[in-house]
Amino acid sequence: MLNELFFSSMTALLVCMALIPFLRIVAERFQIMDQPGGRKVHAHAVPRIGGIAFAVGACASIAWWGPKDTTTFSVLLGCGIIVVFGVWDDRVDLGYRTKVVGQLCAALTVVLGGDIWFTTLPFLPDVEVPAWIGMLVTVVFLIGVSNAVNLTDGLDGLAGGLSFLTLSGIAYLAYLSGDSTVLVLAVPFLGAILGFLRYNTYPARIFMGDGGSQLLGFMMGVLAVLLTDSSRGPFSPSLALFLLGLPFLDTLGVTAQRLAEGRSPFVGDRAHIHHKLLKVGLTHYEAVTVIYLIQAGMLGVAYMLRWQSDKLIVPLYLTLVFLVLMLFIAAGRGLLPSPTSGAGYVLSNATIVRFVNGPWLTDLPIQFLAVTVPLFLIALVFLPSTVPTDVGYVSIGLFAVVLIGLSCSSQVAPYFVRGGLYVGTTFLLYVCEGSRIGAVSAVAMAHNVFFVIAAIMVLLSLRFNQESRFQTTPLDYLMVFMAVTLPLLPEVSADVSHLGVFAAKLVVLFFSFELLLHAFSTRVRQLGLVSLWILFGLGIRILL
Repeated sequence: MLNELFFSSMTALLVCMALIPFLRIVAERFQIMDQPGGRKVHAHAVPRIGGIAFAVGACASIAWWGPKDTTTFSVLLGCGIIVVFGVWDDRVDLGYRTKVVGQLCAALTVVLGGDIWFTTLPFLPDVEVPAWIGMLVTVVFLIGVSNAVNLTDGLDGLAGGLSFLTLSGIAYLAYLSGDSTVLVLAVPFLGAILGFLRYNTYPARIFMGDGGSQLLGFMMGVLAVLLTDSSRGPFSPSLALFLLGLPFLDTLGVTAQRLAEGRSPFVGDRAHIHHKLLKVGLTHYEAVTVIYLIQAGMLGVAYMLRWQSDKLIVPLYLTLVFLVLMLFIAAGRGLLPSPTSGAGYVLSNATIVRFVNGPWLTDLPIQFLAVTVPLFLIALVFLPSTVPTDVGYVSIGLFAVVLIGLSCSSQVAPYFVRGGLYVGTTFLLYVCEGSRIGAVSAVAMAHNVFFVIAAIMVLLSLRFNQESRFQTTPLDYLMVFMAVTLPLLPEVSADVSHLGVFAAKLVVLFFSFELLLHAFSTRVRQLGLVSLWILFGLGIRILL
């Protein structure tokens, strides 16, 4: 099960990251752009079809790795319906009635096609409600969540980050209860959202659009129904209120404020919680961080209340709702302070921009990787106490291939270098797992610390170093597939413990190789020498 979850997450992440550059071009070509002005907080036009990327990534991964049953099929069909209507809305700006029709079709698809509905209600855990009541409540619930998440999509990285936190909480509770259905549906979306957030964090280069935000809300609602239906597991349906957390509270608060001011609840304005945080002086970064912390706190409450009864969960949630409504109404009547400087309480936007564009984030991470990754691999060759015969012979063959490849043109050589690094590193880590690293605690600790630091540097380089960014290619996917499937082959007899950690280490190194190959294109042959050293070290061991 762990293997399938990891592979599905990585598949969704890679597909999403590969699609986004293409979708940005499509959005500019067909003018599917989010224009600034009105209640928008961005200053330039931004493509708003990024939701297609993580929708395709997550749904394709679920279709490939997930179970082939009616539940999975109905969920995927419902996702497709809501994405189509959402992208249509992004293109022509549909009226709210048409939007609701699309959400209704998607909800009915999973309710009628997948038999997904609340069979019990809060305070009635032992009473099976009539099917039509459960279906009606579920349809209203799914439409409400879809719109709630859509309404929170007002700052860069906000809806994606909130959805990632919520889906993580749902996946963890599903893990605790042994609900494999929820896990296989939630984990691919986690990977896809991570791939999307790489391009969506402030300042965003692409927005998810209504297609993406409604999909995330719809999916979170479906998973909440599956997880908290008392007939399927130990959790109460009322726990979904805390799992979905801030989007629900924000929607309730905005609606109450608009009604209290005599305005239509369906007309957009700058009354959402993220607008209020900006209004009281927080910067974009600070507002998003505060909202993340609030949502994380609500998920923590959901975790602590997971085994509690509705008599505790519902009153506590209603108390929270009352406090939020009072704050929103007070803000609408001008009873809360509202400084307009927007300078930020901790760091100003100008300070953050200077820090982000400074050498500590733009140059230091990639320089660190350029020095430490080759040295680490060179030293790691000395650690394995034994090398399997088949690995040694394959390494000798690859050594010859890479050596020939280095004599080729500068356009061809990087492919041989990449292949030698990917395959050689996979072999090297594989033989090290059951060798001295596992036997010597100090070496194992240093080994793990290196990968933690390297992972941080890779993330910083991907986010802040413009020159080191790269586009994934089919060759990258092929090499990653080879690396993660090698330990699963029947011919591999050694026991590779903690496969997820093993694969994560490989991914860190693979991203490091791609960053170095693109940032230091003139050093391809030096990296080729590193790959030759790895393959030679593994091959010579069987001859000694």
